[in-house]
Amino acid sequence: MARPSSSTRLSPPAWLTAGFKPAPAPIPWAAVGRAAVALSVPLAVGLAVGQPAYGALVSMGALSGVIGDTADAYRMRIFNIAVPQLFGAVGVTLGTVVFGHGWVAVAVLTFVALVSGMISSIGAVASVSGLLLLLNAVVGAGLPMPDPWWKAPLLLTLGGLFVLLLSLLGWPLRGAAPERAAVAATYRAVAGLYGATGSAAYDEKRQAVTASLNQSYDLVLARRARQHGRAPSLVRLLAQLNVVIPLVEAAPAAHLRAQLHGPLSATIPAAVRELADAVEEGRTGAPVLDLPAPERPSEKAVDHALRYAAAVVHKAEPDAYNVDDRLGRPAALRVRARRATRAVLFSEASWRYGLRLALCIGLAQALVSLIAVPRSYWVALTVTFVMKPDFGSVFSRAVLRAFGTAAGLLLAALVLAEVPRGWWDVPVMCVLAALIPAFSAKGYAFQTAAITPVILLLSDTLNQQGFDLVMPRLYDSLIGCGIALIAGYLLWPESWHTRIGDRLADAVADTAAYVACAFTGDADDQGGRLRARRTLYRDLSTVRSEFQRALTEPPPTGTRAAAWWPLVVAVERIVDATTAARIRVDHGAPDPDPAEVAAVERELRELAEGIRASETLVEVRTDLPGDENGVLAPLRQEVRAARAIAGPDLR
Repeated sequence: MARPSSSTRLSPPAWLTAGFKPAPAPIPWAAVGRAAVALSVPLAVGLAVGQPAYGALVSMGALSGVIGDTADAYRMRIFNIAVPQLFGAVGVTLGTVVFGHGWVAVAVLTFVALVSGMISSIGAVASVSGLLLLLNAVVGAGLPMPDPWWKAPLLLTLGGLFVLLLSLLGWPLRGAAPERAAVAATYRAVAGLYGATGSAAYDEKRQAVTASLNQSYDLVLARRARQHGRAPSLVRLLAQLNVVIPLVEAAPAAHLRAQLHGPLSATIPAAVRELADAVEEGRTGAPVLDLPAPERPSEKAVDHALRYAAAVVHKAEPDAYNVDDRLGRPAALRVRARRATRAVLFSEASWRYGLRLALCIGLAQALVSLIAVPRSYWVALTVTFVMKPDFGSVFSRAVLRAFGTAAGLLLAALVLAEVPRGWWDVPVMCVLAALIPAFSAKGYAFQTAAITPVILLLSDTLNQQGFDLVMPRLYDSLIGCGIALIAGYLLWPESWHTRIGDRLADAVADTAAYVACAFTGDADDQGGRLRARRTLYRDLSTVRSEFQRALTEPPPTGTRAAAWWPLVVAVERIVDATTAARIRVDHGAPDPDPAEVAAVERELRELAEGIRASETLVEVRTDLPGDENGVLAPLRQEVRAARAIAGPDLR
């Protein structure tokens, strides 16, 4: 066997370098333009009225809005930007009140960190809100703010609302365009899925369909949840989105058919792409489909689903009361508030994350209270960014932030050393701010490198320290990363264990329930099967996200995570095989023997219990007798493959 070269031996491990590779994401040009305007205009206004510090505070608030400006739909932007700004205003008020009060400030910021960490478990908007609550509290406690006390929160909030105003300028002209584009993108993802049937690319395309469906339902149903009545445009969008589900369900059967009998006709993915164009352009009228005559049950399923989708997509006014919006519709606001409160107060994960963040912030503030650290608030700011528990691996974020800060400081040093303060700050800020959304799309290290010079330039406007800001910022960042690594990572046993096993066990148990629902439940409850399948794929998408996060952890966590990957893929294939069998039965194949269904369900439940009880993947009994020519034969084959997976000792 060939020995590895010296360059291979000396190269850093993949888990360490993964975050330094820019993600292949397109540059969000609209967000780039908004960021440039939102951060530079307040500075210009502040200089024009002789209050540059006020302009800097408004730009700081705008920076928070730019970071939170990640939604596509206009109504979602209101919540993503406006709600966190309210929490940010509370945070800076608390920080201003305890500014200069020593250990009182330590206690207050530690409590704010606990609250911030706990509410992060509610959802994306709550997570950003918790982040701004803590960030602004740290800034208020570390920098002198203008009097009276209400001026700083007002100026910061104005900056965030300015970003919101810029992001909503296109609403009167574009209306539901983001939602419509998302639904069209889902159709194109499905077209790619059919184009990949029978090939090794099928699994990757199916994951893309799942992500696109999640995005589309989140956008469309979130808008429906906030709009009274049933607006025709939304009813039509939801109807068009719902009828893509039968196409997605028929895809596993088409994949199996392509593996056995050759690729599908190219007219099928082409017809789906034509539907995507019709959705995006809002076309109506009689659809024209030129499809091959179906012969097998799987071909009949695809033909039926495609013709049904074409009829609905081209229908001008679907029946508003015949559109099922239960596939992903959020619960009533009162119910969600009750669930969120219960999750925050009684969830072990919520308290654990909150306590970790509180411990790190408390240590950071105590350290700078005992030791004279220049501009010490930057230590706690670094801890806050690194320790956000729902933003990924603490270890990788600490490493990436250290390198990103160093890169950002090089640019900041050049700006602070060569560019005179005053009106030159405006064009410089315009350029630096534009880099934030452009770099954020590439990864966390790139985002940090873009944000660092912006914060330093704004801090210099408030403190007038110039180049002297640079090196203390580097020291503070390294101290904050060290606190996060030691007190927020190394000292917690959970950092050395992956959560993939528990989440995968839940997904396997849900898969067993899905098998029972598909073949032994109410034959007419198609909606129930659809919702169960959507829930399953969303759960498996979460497992995949957890897997990707765990791979960035150092050994042994990353190694343990990698061992689960074959089983993750096997479970996804079991779900596909179940769906394919159900589709074949619906289109002419004989029903399976109930005893055979019960045996498959029992094997899956045993597999779930085994995964939950041990961290070691072991080979188990795979005897699943049944009709080798029956409709469940592919499903039993996938279950046998999953039960037979053997991995390394994970203890």
